[in-house]
Amino acid sequence: MNKNKKSTIEVKGAAITVLSQKEDDYICITDIARYKNAERTDDLVRNWLRNRNTIEFLGIWEQLNNPDFKPVEFDGIRMQAGLNSFTLTPKQWIGKTGAIGIVSKAGRYGGTYAHKDIAFEFASWISVEFKLYLIKEFQRLKDDENRRLSLAWNLNRTLSKLNYRIHTDAIKAHLIPALVTPAQAAITYANEADLLNVALFGRTAKQWRDANPRLEGNMRDFASIEQLLVLANIEGMNAEFIHMGLTQGDRLKRLNEIAIRQMKTLTAANTKALGDGK
Repeated sequence: MNKNKKSTIEVKGAAITVLSQKEDDYICITDIARYKNAERTDDLVRNWLRNRNTIEFLGIWEQLNNPDFKPVEFDGIRMQAGLNSFTLTPKQWIGKTGAIGIVSKAGRYGGTYAHKDIAFEFASWISVEFKLYLIKEFQRLKDDENRRLSLAWNLNRTLSKLNYRIHTDAIKAHLIPALVTPAQAAITYANEADLLNVALFGRTAKQWRDANPRLEGNMRDFASIEQLLVLANIEGMNAEFIHMGLTQGDRLKRLNEIAIRQMKTLTAANTKALGDGK
């Protein structure tokens, strides 16, 4: 589960973490257990793993999705499941069988995560009502992500329609970036992405996150089509300015001026198109 994208959904007042990589979504079952009993999350997960029906379900899931699953080791665990003396932790399950459906993580996103198929089963064991709400909120998250992907896909088609308008001279004061201050221009930005962020949006990625702690994603996820177009343009220009040997301060000033001019152009063109009924 490398290069995860972290999202948080709220289910009946509980914050549930979702980590996504490509087409796989893993949900934090430690968070789900916390909804039931915040002081016994690990015990709840272990008790669920002790259940014979749970072991059967996990084994079938791994056989369908994991070519490296160890069936012999699984059979040994299945034979013991349900006995009073039987205990099993997530790390033991993973270590003995090579399972991929459950992941135990330490650090920033620490806890026990399970593939969404498995996480929904655990949620059902905790509370059928909670499972239904979890599925609903998870689907809402995925619908929102798909909407953003669709926007990005359509952006390429939109660029060809809007790009030629960059060279026109109409002016419209709407969504225009503010002039960078001398203090901003003097800052040496270690991250070139933040130089572009300041030139177009007037703030760094961290400043945006601090101002919008409840929003998932970054400022570019919430940018307009016009802003994304200008961003693509100034990215290429920044590369050229780097080749020319311009300092970061000079590049920031120039990119900011270009962003202002192009945003005026695009917003004026869009306003005219709306007025013409196009």
